[in-house]
Amino acid sequence: MWVHGLGSHLFDNASMAIVFAPPARHLLRARDLADARYFEPLGVDDLARAAGLSRAHFSREFRRTFGESPHAYLLTRRLERAAALLRNTDHSVAEICFSVGLQSVGSFTTSFTRTYGHSPAAYRLAFPPASSQAQVPACVTRVYGRPERRTFREDSGPSDT
Repeated sequence: MWVHGLGSHLFDNASMAIVFAPPARHLLRARDLADARYFEPLGVDDLARAAGLSRAHFSREFRRTFGESPHAYLLTRRLERAAALLRNTDHSVAEICFSVGLQSVGSFTTSFTRTYGHSPAAYRLAFPPASSQAQVPACVTRVYGRPERRTFREDSGPSDT
């Protein structure tokens, strides 16, 4: 029987041996938090807390496991969402900046340009305007996409009687 100990240790009651769990399991909690709540004012301290690690240890392990710093990962998620909003909405660059959890339009523009090779405004111009993409609400699509419900008798032709 396995019993959780402190930190990332597991204890095997049968042999009383200490088995170290891979840190990636704890780091996934932090990465999932960044993916789900990128638009909130999250910082490395919040992500480290979700992983149950100190900030310094968390940052080292996150970089070792995922190949980038926690800050870079969170910024990438925010920029990806911003790019989608630039392609699919008519919201202003400032509105998009703040909606993805960033605090400075200048820093957003610099980071976006460094990542995508174009400023947010230039990136948007490379795609058709959002107003040309008429989006039908899912509830309307479901109503018109449903087959008509008929019973066998309704489908049959005129009766022979």
